[in-house]
Amino acid sequence: MTSGLVEPEGGVVVETPYFHAHQDVAYPIRGLIILASKRHIKCLDELTEVERLDYINILARIRKAQRDVLGIEYVYYFYNEDTTHHFHTWMVPRYEWMYEFGRSVESVRPVLLHARNKMNDKGNVEKVMEAIRNLTEELNK
Repeated sequence: MTSGLVEPEGGVVVETPYFHAHQDVAYPIRGLIILASKRHIKCLDELTEVERLDYINILARIRKAQRDVLGIEYVYYFYNEDTTHHFHTWMVPRYEWMYEFGRSVESVRPVLLHARNKMNDKGNVEKVMEAIRNLTEELNK
């Protein structure tokens, strides 16, 4: 995906010389964004200084767009270094319906599973695709 050979469903939300952002529509949650390094690394400390600056700047721009365009008040951020893929950060919005699964980081996995297994109906997927379009438009002005 980060090389452009595979187009994510819904398309690329925003791209910089070093990073690529998209939504993993397998988890149909409005505004859930995955920010991935184009260079194949696994750890934050492997980013060059220029990549680190680009990372924090694009992360902040995406977060601002989530708030301004989609009204997302809270986001959980995750990245792990033991992935089989490469460096990427999950930006998982928090919505009221999610609190039935808890309020801590431990609630995120059940939320993602619930979304994948119970929220793939046509109406919700259309809302997710609309959110992707809105974020893409905002971030590519």
